[in-house]
Amino acid sequence: MTLGVCILAGGLATRLRPITEKIPKSLVEVAGEPFIFHQLRYLREQNLTDVVLCVGYLGEMIEDLVGDGASFGLNVKYSPDGPRLLGTGGAVRQALSMLADSFFILYGDSFLPIDFSKVEAAFHATRKPGLMTVLDNGDRWDKSNVLFRDGQLIEYNKREPSPDMKYIDYGLGILQASALETYEPGEVFDIADLYHALSVRGQLAGYEVSERFYEIGSHSGLQEAEIYFREHRKQ
Repeated sequence: MTLGVCILAGGLATRLRPITEKIPKSLVEVAGEPFIFHQLRYLREQNLTDVVLCVGYLGEMIEDLVGDGASFGLNVKYSPDGPRLLGTGGAVRQALSMLADSFFILYGDSFLPIDFSKVEAAFHATRKPGLMTVLDNGDRWDKSNVLFRDGQLIEYNKREPSPDMKYIDYGLGILQASALETYEPGEVFDIADLYHALSVRGQLAGYEVSERFYEIGSHSGLQEAEIYFREHRKQ
């Protein structure tokens, strides 16, 4: 079984202004094409074919460009936030009717050069309702927010990370749909709060990766992603 992918692409991207004043973050150009093209092509290379895009700010521009995903060999559907932004968690909750019992969650501003199939296999082996990929970070890329020890994810806490947290959320997770069903459709919440709640209940597995991630959430991250994709094309 290969899971579908839920991509969170609805944020306002205020840190990337003025670039994102007229386009959503997913359409920011990186190495000559919209960032989301890199993401979608990479998912297809990993034999992932079913994608749900949670869109909000200027989301119709993404839909106009990506369409049904056929040009990427994908089946792409859209779940718009509606009149107000629902937050990352609320957006996933709204999309549940389009998603299977379990699914990958990927941030719309991240590119993760790892083998998704190994992450999926680890998720099925744990029999827990959630899994988070984690990277030994030491505050290099951003503030470390995961306590991960001896292969076990003990706590994830984005809001109040403790000094003994050396790992960071890598940006790819897997959730069972049932983990979100306690929330009401249309409820505004952050997926980070759900991950935290799962972690302190011992219901969030951790999968350690060693490859760094690339993100376009900031101008410095955008520059690094540009370099990565230009170098990657030369290989």
